[in-house]
Amino acid sequence: MKKWILGTMFAVLSGLSQASWAQGGFFDESFGNYREELEAAREAGKQGVFMFFQMDECPFCRRMETTIMTEPDVIALFKEHFLNFEVDIEGSNEVTDFDGTVSTAQQMSEKKYRVRATPVMMIFDLKGNPLLKYTGPTRTKEEFKLLAQYVIDGAYKTMPFTKYKRQQK
Repeated sequence: MKKWILGTMFAVLSGLSQASWAQGGFFDESFGNYREELEAAREAGKQGVFMFFQMDECPFCRRMETTIMTEPDVIALFKEHFLNFEVDIEGSNEVTDFDGTVSTAQQMSEKKYRVRATPVMMIFDLKGNPLLKYTGPTRTKEEFKLLAQYVIDGAYKTMPFTKYKRQQK
């Protein structure tokens, strides 16, 4: 009887932790219509849209996704201010860009946003204009959070990210 109760409790707790992990994940669901996502971001009171351009074979992308982007404070900061989407730069899925252009994820990544290496992180304003483009992984979660704060504070308007980062230390 005790084993049955313990087993049931474990199953329930496991299900709850998996459900909360799925709900609290870093990336938001998208069907690839980023024009509609801008509208959703505006309605939700967000400051913009964060896009993480990656590819499956990228070890730097995986490291960021499995370490930095799983931290609760990182998730909370980005979820509060942005809708967050992952884009496979080799993807053949159809997407609609912020301006209504329809192409594949690969074409949008290569031709429009000139993604040549991964990861590339971009933050767009609520009109679909790029505010930040950062190529390569961040070394720490603090540096990753600074990327968001750089846009949230509006510092991107007056100085490069490297200068902002130095000022924050």
